[in-house]
Amino acid sequence: MVLVFLANGFEEIEALTPVDCLRRCEVDVKTVGVGNRVVTGSHGIKTVADLDDFEIIFDEKIDMIILPGGMPGTLNLEKSETVQRAIDHCVENGIPFAAICAAPSILGHRGLLKGKKATCYVGFEDQLEGAEVITDVPCVTDGNIITACGMGNALEFSCEIIKKLISAERAELLLKALNRK
Repeated sequence: MVLVFLANGFEEIEALTPVDCLRRCEVDVKTVGVGNRVVTGSHGIKTVADLDDFEIIFDEKIDMIILPGGMPGTLNLEKSETVQRAIDHCVENGIPFAAICAAPSILGHRGLLKGKKATCYVGFEDQLEGAEVITDVPCVTDGNIITACGMGNALEFSCEIIKKLISAERAELLLKALNRK
């Protein structure tokens, strides 16, 4: 199962594009409301999450977690004990995780990007502590970590996630189905 964490102030496109694309690829995806099942995005769009954060069981099969950006969504994700536990669970079990826009800063603050290549939204580069910051590509995958620049790259971010979880071929089929290739 893939968990997409939604905190008040999340960037809607960065969160829901991966959910949509992964479901098109028949991946089990659950959105997780941080602090509440009804979460309001940074542009005032209310979203009903599949799960409340207190419902997450960390012995369950988690294939990946996804952290969308947005403000103050990124700050709210970083403050969440459940999100921090989910990151710990991924690190301890070799499970991939993905962050877009400002959200890679959460990983940077934890020291998880040291010696890794990563990208983020312009202006957050100094928060990717220890990373080799790449600014000329929409997405960067380094080991089990996928990072992306921002909302305009949500489809590319989703395809990187699909490549990691399924295959490059499946990502290409999705793009073809969306008339992108």
